[in-house]
Amino acid sequence: MHDMTVSWDDMRTVMCLVRAGSLSAAAQMLGLNYTTVARRVARAEGALGVALFERLTDGYRPTEAGLLVADHAARMADQTDALMRQLQGQDATLHGSLTITAPQLLIAHILTPVIDRFCAAYPDVDLHVRATNDLLDLNRREADLAIRISRDPGDTLKGLRLMPQYSASFASPKVAAQIKADPNGMVDWIVYADYTTVPKNVDPAYPHHRIRMTFDDMVAIRAAAQAGLGVARMPLFLGRASDGLVQVPVLPPQPYPEIWVVAHRDIWASAKVAAFREMLVPYMRGIRDQFVP
Repeated sequence: MHDMTVSWDDMRTVMCLVRAGSLSAAAQMLGLNYTTVARRVARAEGALGVALFERLTDGYRPTEAGLLVADHAARMADQTDALMRQLQGQDATLHGSLTITAPQLLIAHILTPVIDRFCAAYPDVDLHVRATNDLLDLNRREADLAIRISRDPGDTLKGLRLMPQYSASFASPKVAAQIKADPNGMVDWIVYADYTTVPKNVDPAYPHHRIRMTFDDMVAIRAAAQAGLGVARMPLFLGRASDGLVQVPVLPPQPYPEIWVVAHRDIWASAKVAAFREMLVPYMRGIRDQFVP
């Protein structure tokens, strides 16, 4: 006889394993070790008296019962997130936890002063900063406030455009001098791995171009350009803030995805979110010249 009682932790673990497909990936999602994930799944199966997964050599395949449990857990999680967002939206206090997220390079070169000012002004707020280019799920409360570089900040979110921005071409002073001395020479480009051609709208005064190497990360692209390996396209704020790089006229400034601050509608007006936003907006608009020609 099974008591059919399953804890929320076990149901959530089943949901994450269905989404992730493997014990290790589910463990990473939950911040657990894989043996704990396996134990929770086995405990849920024991309580329900049914198999929730087929154990295969390449991962865990959910059974119909497993899919049913995962779907129910997802709906419970959505309802819990909605409740917590609504409660947070009514929070008028300036203490407790606040999580913001932004791209790493934007934090490193632009946002640290405003983060420092906020912490000094509101010492009772426990500020967490998640530095990532990934778009964290604000519906699931992976962060409270996001600063995003995007053309589309998200239909389900409330946002404010902080400013437009532009990109241009940058290189080491040595490469820049070579280009200036010989405009007809070959321009070596460092580009993202997804690109198969040089950037559009290059200046026709520099007719010869080729892709020398590709990277999948802007930090690596910047380092290669600083090392004199070629020309790289990057946001103006980044090129201007990077030692060992100068702007070169090979690619005139081009519009680049804008910078937004966004949050879920339920918590946009909460005290901590509003306090950070009210400090962020004038700060960003005061340094607009770092982002535009």
